[in-house]
Amino acid sequence: MKLSRKLVVSVTCVAVVCGVAVLLPAYNRKLIGRKLAEAVRACQAKAGRGVADAQVRLGNMFYYGRGVPRNYVEAARWYRLAADQDYAGGQYSLGYMYHHGKGVPQDYGEAVRWYRKAAGQGDAKAEYSLGSMYCGGHAVPQDYGEAAAWYRKAAEQGYAHAQHSLGFLYRHGEGVPRDYAQAVGWYRKSADQGDTLAQSNLGFMYSHGEGVTQDYAQAVRWYRKAAEQGDMVAQCNLGFMYAEGKGVPRLYSEVVIWYRKAAEQGDVYAQHGLGLSYYHGEGVPPDPVQAHMWMSLASSRASGDLKYDCLRDLDLAAREMTPAQIAEAERLAKAWKPGGQPAAASERESQR
Repeated sequence: MKLSRKLVVSVTCVAVVCGVAVLLPAYNRKLIGRKLAEAVRACQAKAGRGVADAQVRLGNMFYYGRGVPRNYVEAARWYRLAADQDYAGGQYSLGYMYHHGKGVPQDYGEAVRWYRKAAGQGDAKAEYSLGSMYCGGHAVPQDYGEAAAWYRKAAEQGYAHAQHSLGFLYRHGEGVPRDYAQAVGWYRKSADQGDTLAQSNLGFMYSHGEGVTQDYAQAVRWYRKAAEQGDMVAQCNLGFMYAEGKGVPRLYSEVVIWYRKAAEQGDVYAQHGLGLSYYHGEGVPPDPVQAHMWMSLASSRASGDLKYDCLRDLDLAAREMTPAQIAEAERLAKAWKPGGQPAAASERESQR
């Protein structure tokens, strides 16, 4: 009986504790909701009186749906009111809306016009964005030298995206003389702020000994930082390092983990590598259906030498499969949808 009473007391206490744990999040949500509503009302009052900073903050609330329903048209309206007062934050934000066609029709010319106004006041985001317009040739002639000049202005203010982009231009010798040491220096400044593209590309520089002494362990370190933040090229590169045993022990189980993360985001190199892992049974049990599915996905979007490799390996896998297995692999490939974002400006290891 004593044991029974102890059990009852213990269960009751756990129930009470769990009850509080369940109630606290709901209470916190209500509290946060009230504070957001108060912040919106205060911001609306200031914005209505013409305070430019408040107009931008209210625009941000509508843009992100914080305390109000998300509404890009309203966001653009408040940004414009601030921009018309020559407020750099409003000018940059309105330029961004025109650049991406949010709340207003997409118009690169208007984006450039507003970016330039804000950049003229030293707004780092606008300087970077204006550089990107010159880099891509959007509403201005493509001019890497001009892009580098604007990236540098923002980079020297510590803006991480601009630091990475300037490093990328130095690495490829576009708009500036090719200089790997300069590339590494700017990548590092950006990477230290957590920029995933810079971390991934700094890893590449260490892997290939460009601007630094070749150091696979450092390459893995930087690839991992970017990969853990979801950068699919870094995930694929990290998988490759495990496959080759560079900077880490050769571990096919880790190869599969990182290839899968990248493959599920749509990286064609990782999809091909994951397909090969299933075909050879490296890091996973052999599975011809999964091998065919992933190689089929890769071959559908690959180009050049990679497409040739994918089609060759897909044909080899299909020769060992039954018609039912091929049909199932094709069904899975047709139903598959990517879960990530397109890769941008990341250097890639040569895949096996």
